[in-house]
Amino acid sequence: MAFNHVPGLSVAVVENGEYEWAQGFGFADLENNAPASEHTLFRLASMSKPLTATAALQLWERSKLDLDAPVQKYCPSFPQKPWPISTRQVLGHLGGIRHYKPNPQDDLEGGNTKHFDDPIQAGLNFFKDDPLVAQPGTSFHYSTQGYTLVGCVLEGASGMKYVDFMRQNVFIPARMEQTQADDRFAIVPYRTRFYASNESGAVHNADFLDSSYKIPGGGWLSSAEDMAKFEVAILNDKLIRRATRDLMWTALKPTDGPPDTYGLGWGWGKQNDHEVAGVGHTGSQQGTSTAFVIAPELRAGVVVLINVEGQSAGDLAREILNIISAPADKKP
Repeated sequence: MAFNHVPGLSVAVVENGEYEWAQGFGFADLENNAPASEHTLFRLASMSKPLTATAALQLWERSKLDLDAPVQKYCPSFPQKPWPISTRQVLGHLGGIRHYKPNPQDDLEGGNTKHFDDPIQAGLNFFKDDPLVAQPGTSFHYSTQGYTLVGCVLEGASGMKYVDFMRQNVFIPARMEQTQADDRFAIVPYRTRFYASNESGAVHNADFLDSSYKIPGGGWLSSAEDMAKFEVAILNDKLIRRATRDLMWTALKPTDGPPDTYGLGWGWGKQNDHEVAGVGHTGSQQGTSTAFVIAPELRAGVVVLINVEGQSAGDLAREILNIISAPADKKP
């Protein structure tokens, strides 16, 4: 933390399918000397995507969502494109939906400051009329905007507002009592301040962001403790069946390329042959760097949440996972 000028972070560990330990380090608020804890709420950023994907697979299990039907079946406000687009493709970033605009001066989205009370429809308006960047199914194009489209699909398939469906079907069953949308105007107990650092390492407040337009793909707040509970619920089949989980974690294959390492909202991978293979997600956003990883065969998991942008939360999460998964005589 000292070397990387990290104000605060929280870590949680799951072992044997159970919530084992969590702790905060450093400060959630430097100006008020408020310490970080396992209850501190961080922006999840793109760690929001596996939460949304899990909800989509719940609806698929209940026969309320056809993953391969055109998205307009459930989200008629999304215009027709030259090719049909399925929810499965969008979940796996094969839908051809653009990410943020490549030109920073044109990209009002990444630093959005306007709050939206109808987050799904407002978020769709950012990109729904733009051309696709590729024919759906042909190539991987990561897209946070695409997950707003998934949120619209969830609303159409469930008959509920996206945020309400998530709360009732994911957060409450997983006992994630603190997880909520990042409302910049609400008083949110335990929410961290958001930081950035310059080239010399001096820490300052991060740029303002109102993420209400992209909650499904990057707008949730959560704690290390709550995300560990999510890992426990996934490992113990509390949210979706084991076969459904396997489907969600199966990497998709673009038609114009090799098999990807990304399934439906989750990524697989390991850095080298000595590491434990894990599934999970990372996140990066104004004032946050996050990661969580699950080793299914070991029934273990790690959560790392950092309140400054530009940090390698994924590297730390994998390092901790390697430690807890090592044989007892090999642990440091």
